[in-house]
Amino acid sequence: MSFDILVFDGDGIGPEIMSSTLEVIELLNTKLKLNINLKKEILGFELLKKKGVTFTDDLLLKSKEADGIILGPVDHNNYPSVSDGGINPSAKLRIELDLYSNIRPAKKYVNVKSLSQNMDLVIVRENTEGFYADRNMYDGCGEFSPIPGVGLSLRKITKDASLKIAESAFEIAKSRSINQTKKSKVHVVHKANVMKITDGIFLDACRNISSKYNDIDCEEMLIDACAAHLVRKPEQFDVILTTNMFGDILSDLATELSGSLGLAGSLNAGNKYAMAQAQHGAAPDIAEKNIANPISLILSSAMLLDWLGKKRRSEKLILASNLINKSVLELLNYKENFTNDLGGKASTNKTTENLTKILTNLI
Repeated sequence: MSFDILVFDGDGIGPEIMSSTLEVIELLNTKLKLNINLKKEILGFELLKKKGVTFTDDLLLKSKEADGIILGPVDHNNYPSVSDGGINPSAKLRIELDLYSNIRPAKKYVNVKSLSQNMDLVIVRENTEGFYADRNMYDGCGEFSPIPGVGLSLRKITKDASLKIAESAFEIAKSRSINQTKKSKVHVVHKANVMKITDGIFLDACRNISSKYNDIDCEEMLIDACAAHLVRKPEQFDVILTTNMFGDILSDLATELSGSLGLAGSLNAGNKYAMAQAQHGAAPDIAEKNIANPISLILSSAMLLDWLGKKRRSEKLILASNLINKSVLELLNYKENFTNDLGGKASTNKTTENLTKILTNLI
């Protein structure tokens, strides 16, 4: 059995951290005989220069044919308008592949300077609707200006999407309970006291799913209270289940509290497809300086290997994922491996070199 993984470098620091990620995957591919075929394509600014568009229907077709995708960070905020070819590849892939679940772990690493002493949680975020104007309409944009000086934004919450993301979160909580001494818990985060209809639909769906998981505790919490509790007492959280924009904000908060966005793995997953994507952006200001932290994309790719291994019943892919996670833990035991975002001076290349050495010794 072989696995085709489609690779997009992305923009800014994307090519640098992707090079590090592929070095790790290729090492495991060789040592463990994973039968992974890495297939590279271009998108973003590089494709815009060549074809006048940042993403094409052909790339979408290739994405649907692949077993998994690794997407480097894209600088879509600086793309031209959609009419001028500036399509957001991340949003396009999430919608077209129905990657409704965005899974973002956040944990405290022993030697990493952190504002959180005890954090080990996962934020499970709905990924295809909510307040995201570029992905909540069948046609057109969910944000518009009817007259000068007036802007309107639509928020779409559906029962079907809410049920799917709730199921995903409770399944993740169930899987985490295997490795925990305490009972697993899901916090359902919302703002139903203000957005009674939309968050009401979301809450009803979450309660429906919760009733099927008697072995998982469930607590409802307002978004503002959740943000405060993440700062004050993060150890109370196990799995946080929430809507799109709330989840985006909370996951950045959680990972910065735990040390750095540079350590934040992220997986976009659906029933059929999955895409690894670093939680952070393209950071064009530090591109080509050899100082970017590659760990986020490497951990995201480990999540993809684990997802694919469980879907295809490949113990080797699951082992590869576990080895990556273990090697990162070992790497971060030594401050000489810390990149700039962690308060260190290690280069992207040196961090990658040391990580692959650790990984080689673990295999």
